[in-house]
Amino acid sequence: MKKLVLESTAPFQGLAELIASDEGLFEKEGVQVEWIDRDETALRPVASLTSDVKEANPFSSHGKLLEQGKADMYNACEWGNYQRVSDTGVKSRQLGRRAIVTFAAIVVRPDSPVYNAAQLANRTVGVPFYAGTHYLALHLLEGFIARDQINVVRAPQGSRTRMDLMMKGEVEATTLTEPYLTLAEKKGCRIICSASFFGTEVASDRVDEETYSAFNRAVRAAVALFNADKSKYMHYFIDYHKRKDPEIGELKVSDLRESRIVLRDPAPIPLEELQRTYEWIKGWGMLEDAASHLDLVDLEVMHSKQAHLEPVLQT
Repeated sequence: MKKLVLESTAPFQGLAELIASDEGLFEKEGVQVEWIDRDETALRPVASLTSDVKEANPFSSHGKLLEQGKADMYNACEWGNYQRVSDTGVKSRQLGRRAIVTFAAIVVRPDSPVYNAAQLANRTVGVPFYAGTHYLALHLLEGFIARDQINVVRAPQGSRTRMDLMMKGEVEATTLTEPYLTLAEKKGCRIICSASFFGTEVASDRVDEETYSAFNRAVRAAVALFNADKSKYMHYFIDYHKRKDPEIGELKVSDLRESRIVLRDPAPIPLEELQRTYEWIKGWGMLEDAASHLDLVDLEVMHSKQAHLEPVLQT
């Protein structure tokens, strides 16, 4: 049986993988998955709320364990993974899009004077640099205000810490994912704007096409299970966080909106989207060392029929 060491993942970014692990679907495909904890649910100390993304480390959360040789694969937002594989010291590469399409939002506290995204001009929006909601905030805000009026500042990884900063007024707004988006709404916070985003799987050279294909077959089987009965798996969003955050434990599954949780079969990144996204990120002063969008993916694995087109495993 092939062993695959994965960096731990929260449900908002890795629900299908967690289901596949718990339901024994990886083992059915001949893959032994071992999770290595990157402690993504911990409360984080607040560094300076800098607006300079170049002061941040793209491996401060995702990818650090792979870069240290302790993990074989991780998943994170597609935008941030462009930067990580550009900066990798171990020749990691993106293999394709993950299953979950993550929903996130820019949120303000109940007493905020902000009611529309245009009112966030020159106001601080706390984001985790190089994570999905950092880039999502840029996309959302530039639809309402000029780029030079967008004031995203580095806030810690982890929605809990960012929500606390916002509630104390240290930032005017922040980005949240589930289940913290639901918790914020229960506290009376307002969603200013929201959208969904893709993520990708990043692997070391220890992950070959055969292993990735087996991994994806198990993930597709998990996607099928979830889409057949979403209510059966929504508890993951509460269970994953409640041990370290009792407030999440007070949520009920019925509080969560199933419509926000979307799983689809993993797939390649369309090349035209890859190029457009690459150019957009470079336009924000990132990816300075990436000469081409094609350097950011493993095209052979990503477009192999074996990796993406085999039938879903029957359960």
